[in-house]
Amino acid sequence: MLKIGIVLGSTREGRVSPQVGKWVKELADKRGDASYEIIDIADFKLPLLGEPGGDASGAAAWSASINGCDGFVFIVQEYNHSITGALKNALDYLREEWNNKAAGIVSYGSVGGARAAEHLRGILSELLVAHVRVHPALSLFTDFENGTVFKPAEVQAASVNQMLDQVIPWTTALKTIR
Repeated sequence: MLKIGIVLGSTREGRVSPQVGKWVKELADKRGDASYEIIDIADFKLPLLGEPGGDASGAAAWSASINGCDGFVFIVQEYNHSITGALKNALDYLREEWNNKAAGIVSYGSVGGARAAEHLRGILSELLVAHVRVHPALSLFTDFENGTVFKPAEVQAASVNQMLDQVIPWTTALKTIR
């Protein structure tokens, strides 16, 4: 069975990505087409890549976690028109572990996180991750109460399933070349 990692892209105090990730996992688990696992980059010790003296003791576990996945769903927050520094740093820590895998993106922000998703697409392309077209974009104004409590509009569940309908076959195909 395919293993899809749902990567939480924020480590910030008070973040809402765990709520979004849990919701995506609940929807995905109902499908029965893969094993889905939440991967929280906050659980790994990943200091700024290249900084001297940083405790990178979590890097090996990060590598093993990503290497063990066949594909991904990234939960992406838009901070200053891009992805978080923590997600960029986590992506940069690895290379081959990402190669020849597929990914979907679920983003959120004031414009649905669209600008962050577009930045992430360029990074994923460089890492040889095939990203799918369907992209659930959650609005801070309509899918969250007071910007902190996740209450997605009903239409968003269909969007997540449509994204997974693309991620699963791409992940299956790419597994044959790894």
